Amino acid sequence: MDFKDELFSKIETLDTGTREKFVRIYKVIESSGKLLLPSKMEPWVKESFGDINKVELQHFIKIINKVTGEGSIFNPLRSKRPLIKDPSFKGLGDEVEFCQGDHFSTYQNSTPEDVFGRIKGKYCVTASNVAKYDSFHSLIIFNEHNPLNFSAEKIEDMLDVAKKYFKKANEINPESLYPLLFWNILWRAGASVVHGHAQVLLTQGMAYSKIDFLRKQILEYENAYFSKYFDDSYAVHKSLGLGFEYAHSKIMVKLTPIKNNEVLIISNDSNNNFAKAINHVLTALRDNIGSKSFNLMVYFPPLSKTQEPWPYIPYFARIVDRGNLESKTSDIGGMELYAQSVVESNPYTVMQALKI
Repeated sequence: MDFKDELFSKIETLDTGTREKFVRIYKVIESSGKLLLPSKMEPWVKESFGDINKVELQHFIKIINKVTGEGSIFNPLRSKRPLIKDPSFKGLGDEVEFCQGDHFSTYQNSTPEDVFGRIKGKYCVTASNVAKYDSFHSLIIFNEHNPLNFSAEKIEDMLDVAKKYFKKANEINPESLYPLLFWNILWRAGASVVHGHAQVLLTQGMAYSKIDFLRKQILEYENAYFSKYFDDSYAVHKSLGLGFEYAHSKIMVKLTPIKNNEVLIISNDSNNNFAKAINHVLTALRDNIGSKSFNLMVYFPPLSKTQEPWPYIPYFARIVDRGNLESKTSDIGGMELYAQSVVESNPYTVMQALKI
């Protein structure tokens, strides 16, 4: 069963309360597009895409989150389009080995410290970022060179070091209240260094623009419906077969992913259970989907009371697959930057991989 058929069959079975939540959060639009193939193109189309009929008549599912403004267009045929490959790519193992001994491996003399010194965990250590995004912007450098050799214990240590960093930075500037952690895994995700490292920021004045926009939209939702947005969104995903609980965390394969195989993890705390859930998702994507490059963003609430009202926003992590490491073609273009995400992956396939 393809994504459209499975999604629509699940929507039909929603109970009244969940259907109400679905309708007020999401809008689903079905459409199709036709094209005419020259006869000389048919052999190439058949070899590249398989069924010619599915190329000549293509079906699209567009899903829009009316609360957050996110939206995705699903067309699985795009996963078969030919992409430019990097002929110099030696394979992940060789690439990782080639970069052994970089300046992150000798961080003591090769990276700067923050004004409050370094924060050391069991598996990682901080370093101030040379070219900063913001006043407080630093790295969490892992002891392990290969970024794909993660574990729940290492992720928990990363989260713990991040929280200690936020506390130290806030002591230096109490007006810096809005924390953020993200982890770009390998070059497809924007990492300029192979050696495993996450990044932490603490900003002042207001949260980063996309997070503040989310705050405003969720506050508006809660005031309109007297209901918590994240609870309602999870209820919808679970009823549609795209949500489940793991390690006291709620995991959703997003209906409106920013790109392929995006997963959202919600927790009431940034503790070891949150780390276990993050590790579970990353491991499943790596081992069952074959993903090797990810963006991971972890949201932390403001460190103290702020001037603007904050609705209920839990700790959450967003994880998205960034595509084949050997591809020279970017997975994000004008549509994703300025219009709406175009997605090839089937959320139900991702869900199956997460639950194995």
